[in-house]
Amino acid sequence: MAGMSIALNRFGLGARPDDSPGDEPRAWLAQQLERYVVAPPPMAGQPASGTLVAQFAAYREQISQLRKSAPPAAPPTPPMTSRPAAAMAPLVPQPPIVQTGDDPAEALRKQFGQQSRDLYNGAVTARALAALQSPAPFAERLVHFWANHFAVSGDKMEVTNLAGAFEFEAIRPHVMGSFRDMLFAVERHPAMLLFLDQAVSVGPNSPLAVRAGNRPNVRRNLGLNENLAREIMELHTLGVRTGYSQADVTEFARAMTGWTVAGFGRGPIAKFTGATGRPGDFVFADAMHEPGTRTILGQQWPQAGEAQAAAVLDHLATHPATARHIAIKLARHFAGDDPPPKLVARLEANFRKTGGDLPSLYRTLIASPECWAPGTVKFKSPWEWSISAMRAVGTQQLQPNAVPGLMNQLGQPVWKPGSPAGWDDVAGAWAGPDAVLRRVEAAERMAQRTRDQIDPRARAAAMFPAALRPATAQAIARAESNSQGVALLLVAPEFLRR
Repeated sequence: MAGMSIALNRFGLGARPDDSPGDEPRAWLAQQLERYVVAPPPMAGQPASGTLVAQFAAYREQISQLRKSAPPAAPPTPPMTSRPAAAMAPLVPQPPIVQTGDDPAEALRKQFGQQSRDLYNGAVTARALAALQSPAPFAERLVHFWANHFAVSGDKMEVTNLAGAFEFEAIRPHVMGSFRDMLFAVERHPAMLLFLDQAVSVGPNSPLAVRAGNRPNVRRNLGLNENLAREIMELHTLGVRTGYSQADVTEFARAMTGWTVAGFGRGPIAKFTGATGRPGDFVFADAMHEPGTRTILGQQWPQAGEAQAAAVLDHLATHPATARHIAIKLARHFAGDDPPPKLVARLEANFRKTGGDLPSLYRTLIASPECWAPGTVKFKSPWEWSISAMRAVGTQQLQPNAVPGLMNQLGQPVWKPGSPAGWDDVAGAWAGPDAVLRRVEAAERMAQRTRDQIDPRARAAAMFPAALRPATAQAIARAESNSQGVALLLVAPEFLRR
């Protein structure tokens, strides 16, 4: 029976009122790998990255034009109404109507800022609803794991609108595929290319740099950017301190020059590269590419153009260090902050044997005894706690700003980690007294909304079959009301951990 609780909470996202793993929790988890839905109903109508890139490019062009001309005298701009993301029309390159004396650029910035917030909130809400409604919560947990592994941050203006599309387009379609395919989708997505400034990285001896050589004002704005190359090696594949050097990072950055985003360039890059395509598409701009053979990780890479970085990325996707790095992170996520060495070795061997077949890794997790250790081995992140709490009380619908506001309060705003490394996956990041107090406050609000319609004793027994501690059961039974009992359940030791 305790295995059912582990399946529901450690592997899944917490029990819903109608959840039951049955007598075979391992089989229940394995079946979810077949039931996973790439684009569940809550995500219907979410705008694609191409639409969002075109929208941002139009906004930036409007700002540029407004700076060149005096603001027109006209009636004030009507206030923008808040609408669902799917219903919002893209901005068109027309200057806003403003009062005489107003700053039209500032008015446009406010308008675009509100639209960005609506889009972001809509995407976060869609993500949360998918997690609440999914019949395959183990699979949804894996989506969240990989989105954090390949983290981008909506704190950067160019990425705010794209963060949701990044998860929906680059992560979700590949969760049940290969690590290699997910890696390529991630590194070519406009959100990643813009987040880490790869879209404007120019080789020092590229045709674009040579052409701009006699134009100091242009040349000053061109240069090699190593951000994406470094994070691919350090975070996405090999891991920190795994034998690569600074020279390897620089050479890989040179190989990646030319990987950019259609419809986003401006200035000399847009004028000279000749890169064309639908807005948001990955394109290779040969004019930005650093020519020549590269030496990376002790190997020669003579390929020309786009194929050069692709060959290196292929190599990194199945490198032994990558296998170990991914094994450690998966083991830490499912078996404890100190990953069990035997589990790491088992996952690493599977990765190397299959070339990074992800469902095979997941089945290894399900079959490994280390993942079924009794008790609770992980302290939930704010996202994990929030989703499990909403599942516990049977939440089916959400107000547009509810989840973004809650995640801000709890200190883990969705798609806004403090660094490309993503959010920490250890208890020390989330178990502080102030953080726990915020969860208590949130739990009380959630419980009040249940209006005493939930029997907390029955719900606790269903959520933690054969794993509910007597002290927790007693505290819930002594609660003055059902809603108080629900609040106690949501902050019980069993609930705060998994």
